[in-house]
Amino acid sequence: MSETPEFSRPFDLRGITAEPVCLSADADERAALARRFAIVSIDALQAELSLEAEGEVVSAQGTIDAAIVQSCAVSGEDLPVTIREDVTMRFVPAATMEASGEDEEIELDADDLDDIPYSGTAFDLGEAVAQSLALAIDPFATGPGADAVRESHGLADEGPKGALAQALAGLKKG
Repeated sequence: MSETPEFSRPFDLRGITAEPVCLSADADERAALARRFAIVSIDALQAELSLEAEGEVVSAQGTIDAAIVQSCAVSGEDLPVTIREDVTMRFVPAATMEASGEDEEIELDADDLDDIPYSGTAFDLGEAVAQSLALAIDPFATGPGADAVRESHGLADEGPKGALAQALAGLKKG
């Protein structure tokens, strides 16, 4: 990537201590991220991460807190959303990943970590936080006016259809 990410926080692995790392995006960074994620705004974005190095591999674990405004997927109205996301990630030297044949397809369990490649002695904690936030945003979030819009466009759930569905619904009532 030749362009600097909107929320870049390079961190040198030689600076890892027992103290958690706290990151906070400023107004310009939040506005740029909101444009990138195609949402109305990001009013707050903070992360607190504990880092642990095992050789050149660095594990990060912590929490991302954000206050965003996105558009309701149905009505298009502004929808304020609070996000609190636990994150776990691992930064691995790019050369190690290339040598291990990471291009082959593998199956991951829910507990497996995403390996994020880095070069040299620094990795970008801010960009990792930004990408984690992007994954936490519900692209189909709906607000309180969504049902009224669905109904006005004839998209409301009108209950069971067909003879079998009506018979099953009748059994539920009785």
